[in-house]
Amino acid sequence: MASSTSAADEKARVQEHLNRVSARDNEKNHQDENIYSESLIGAESTDDEEGPAAGPSRPRADHGDHGDHAGRAVDDDHAPPMYSGPASPAQEAALVSQGGSAAAAAAAAAAKRGPPRYPGLLHLDYRLYAPPLFELSEDKTTIKSNASYLSSTVSALANLVREQATVPPKPIIHITGQRGRKVDFSVKINLMNLLVSDDLRRRMNYVRCVGRNELAMRGGSSKTPSVVPDIESSDAASAIDQWCLQYVNDPASVKVFVLERQVANMDINWLEGQVRSLVASTGYKGAVTVKFPVTHARVVVQSPDKVNKFFTSVTTLFTGKSTYEVVKSVWPFATHKSGEPGRKYAVQSEQTWWKEWRDPIRYAISMKRVGWVTNEDKLEVLMEGVGKGITVIEWGSEHT
Repeated sequence: MASSTSAADEKARVQEHLNRVSARDNEKNHQDENIYSESLIGAESTDDEEGPAAGPSRPRADHGDHGDHAGRAVDDDHAPPMYSGPASPAQEAALVSQGGSAAAAAAAAAAKRGPPRYPGLLHLDYRLYAPPLFELSEDKTTIKSNASYLSSTVSALANLVREQATVPPKPIIHITGQRGRKVDFSVKINLMNLLVSDDLRRRMNYVRCVGRNELAMRGGSSKTPSVVPDIESSDAASAIDQWCLQYVNDPASVKVFVLERQVANMDINWLEGQVRSLVASTGYKGAVTVKFPVTHARVVVQSPDKVNKFFTSVTTLFTGKSTYEVVKSVWPFATHKSGEPGRKYAVQSEQTWWKEWRDPIRYAISMKRVGWVTNEDKLEVLMEGVGKGITVIEWGSEHT
């Protein structure tokens, strides 16, 4: 009887132990499922999407003419682009030393995830338009930083330049009709999608540095473009490093390094003519202006203020500033200017674009819109026929 009781007790203890193990395993599995779910949420539109946001902007060897283009074919769409990802180790270390550890940690985490994808938008790394320690100007043309590490570390500045060269500027058409003080319409159309093909192999962007005997702001006390000093380099990649070295070693109390993003070979005169003809066809008698501003076009690094911004402004007034405008990120609309033989387009021709957008633009103007003309307008034209058949518009009195 005692033996039977002992066996029963042992069996109960074993069962109790198995129950505790099972409960612990269930709890661990539940936690793992939560972690896995969170990782899926965090990885949404990243790892499972098609590769990097933009092909590397491969520097040009000839410093000027069109040649090999950046963003050419890659064997593996999931391979990270050469210059994507926020910061180099030197940049991250500098951010930490400046009390920017949170920004550095965020940059490192973002680099591991890769650029997010946004269905319906161009395949770009949009994080590069708002990097840590930079501010966007009110007119949206320039981002600027006074972070000291960018003016004291050659590799940090060179990496920044290469990263920022992988995203395009944002060209715009701005059409305004005005009678006296009354604005009848003011519409904008984003042209950035004409510079960036969805096919990485067709992207034409490249980086160039100013060439020998090319007028440019090359540092020093001169307030006008000059052809000196020059640097010795075999290609644009080494030229970027050499110019960054020149800037970092410049003893000027106020110095500035600029990367400019440029749009090339778009026939804006032809587009302006089409816009003016369209507006005239509506019977509009007011003053029409057609402008082609380019936003997100400049990346500016300036040496940190010695005391404060006011002191820097006064110093600049008396001593000037040493300005380097020697690196260009070029985003061609086409391989050649309009009318030249062999012209090919990054996305589509001016004529094709105009055929697709003239009715949405006409409709927006007829509605006396102040704002953007977007793909929604294009869809309404295609799906509902709005804007078609509009001819003369009743504009009313300029005083109403």
